[in-house]
Amino acid sequence: MQNSPTIKCLIVDDEPPARDILRRYIGEMPMLELVGECANAMEVLSFLQKHSVDLLFLDIRMPQLKGTELIKILKNPPRVIFTTAHADYALEGYELDIVDYLLKPIQFDRFVKAVSKAFQYALPVAAPAVETAPPTVGKDAFVYFRMDRKMVKVILADIMYVESMKDYVKIHTCDGVIITKQSISSVAAMLPEEVFIRTHRSFIVNIGKIRSYTHELIEIEKMEIPIGKLFRNGVRKVLG
Repeated sequence: MQNSPTIKCLIVDDEPPARDILRRYIGEMPMLELVGECANAMEVLSFLQKHSVDLLFLDIRMPQLKGTELIKILKNPPRVIFTTAHADYALEGYELDIVDYLLKPIQFDRFVKAVSKAFQYALPVAAPAVETAPPTVGKDAFVYFRMDRKMVKVILADIMYVESMKDYVKIHTCDGVIITKQSISSVAAMLPEEVFIRTHRSFIVNIGKIRSYTHELIEIEKMEIPIGKLFRNGVRKVLG
């Protein structure tokens, strides 16, 4: 994928309503640039000869040639996110080294997670830490959260903890607080499990930011974050 401010995207789906949804989602994310739409694999082959594409949003079951077959015949395929109503192609998809596998009907928060993964593919893999060190992410790794009418870039390493406020979520970072309208479960799905842990139905914490902890509380900066009963076993396994 090119190191550019935006990712050039191509929608490939034989169903107009499916293309409409993806077009709308892409339009909500300023880091994505929609460069075209195709209704079948043959159109894709022609399009790629003339245009540069970083990421395909690719349906699987299409006339003439399936999406999985298309990837196999491309010499240097772009990154691919499958968009399909059929879960039975998941294993084959991941064997083709796709970025993600989205099942229709596609929810926006799940779409955002997939796009965040696409960005991560362009980042170098960090060297493994020693066993006693807390888990970390690359200093440049990031995700996007929707805030008001913008998508705001947040560096993962800067996130201290996440707090649920009913229909909204507060992302507490080293630089301030970002408020986004989504569930804490959808935020949890966007964050790497090796670095972030759910400690309570209303809290997610960055393991590397933990200053101290007890059986019931975790301290990050001056904030005491509760450990819920349902989450204690999971927290204990991670923190020892």
